Amino acid sequence: MSFDDQYPTLKPEHSGMLGKCPRCGSGKLFSGFLKVADKCDVCGLDYGFADAGDGPAFFAICIAVVPVVGFSVWMEVSVGAPYWLNALLTAPLLLLACLLPMRPLKGYLIASQYYFKAREGRLDDLKDDTIDPEVNRD
Repeated sequence: MSFDDQYPTLKPEHSGMLGKCPRCGSGKLFSGFLKVADKCDVCGLDYGFADAGDGPAFFAICIAVVPVVGFSVWMEVSVGAPYWLNALLTAPLLLLACLLPMRPLKGYLIASQYYFKAREGRLDDLKDDTIDPEVNRD
């Protein structure tokens, strides 16, 4: 029985989006707004595996752009707002709409890595004796 078997299997959307440890669901996943902690303060899970990359930023931008651009186009077409007013209202709205979902998205992606046991891809070493010379490899 491994150490992970002592804990219930938690869904990433439950633990990660709340910023909780993907193994125990109690410890903190983040030590700052987006900085991942070194390890869980409850169960001791090492977060060295956690690498969300650019995923949270990509999804946050994709989620935020549609309503904010829609609002901006509406202001331009319906109200006829000048460009400076459009930029003054749209820029902070876009910034908030992109930043607010970043932490839950990053937590979800990290918890998904743990849940699905995602690891870096590796190629197996091919040995010369495993290659069949009769197979045409063109």
